[in-house]
Amino acid sequence: MTSARMEIADARTASWSWTEKGAVVIAGTLFLAVCSHVSLPLPWSLVPLNLQPFGVLLLALVLGPWMGAATAAAYLLEGMAGLPVFSPHGLGGVAQLFGPTGGYLMSYPLAAYICGSLGRAKMFTPALLAAIVGDAVVLLGGVAWLALISHSDWPTALLLGVSPFLAGDFLKCVAAAALATALASWRTPKRVR
Repeated sequence: MTSARMEIADARTASWSWTEKGAVVIAGTLFLAVCSHVSLPLPWSLVPLNLQPFGVLLLALVLGPWMGAATAAAYLLEGMAGLPVFSPHGLGGVAQLFGPTGGYLMSYPLAAYICGSLGRAKMFTPALLAAIVGDAVVLLGGVAWLALISHSDWPTALLLGVSPFLAGDFLKCVAAAALATALASWRTPKRVR
């Protein structure tokens, strides 16, 4: 990505002070914690269904690549420190990163950066495509980790770690793109002619 595109993508947060950025990151991690607690265990999968990917994608589209990635990284640090921010269907703390959901969790900063770099929150279609790419990064990270820790082949890992989530994740991508574009249009002042 060229530096000019990065400047455009981060223009939303460029004028904020460090205090404002810190407050937004903390608020974003709280939002991710709430999303993670909206969780439903699936009897046929080691991974619960939750709203974390929606939260990561929405924050990336709204905040841009650097702030989105920083928020996702801060969320992981909070969880590793033992704060109850991860899904309640896991071991919590650092152990959560080594369990079945670790690959998904560890992919969040990269997914947020990529989604925020590609997405233009003012337009629905580019935001949706960016969210889909970001979600693919999450799913790829999750299935790779799942295959590694369960010593299973890729088809089995895909069956356990991707298939149950495809329809729901598409809806999460649509919701993130729709909400991000709505927020962008709400924040953009209307021109008076």
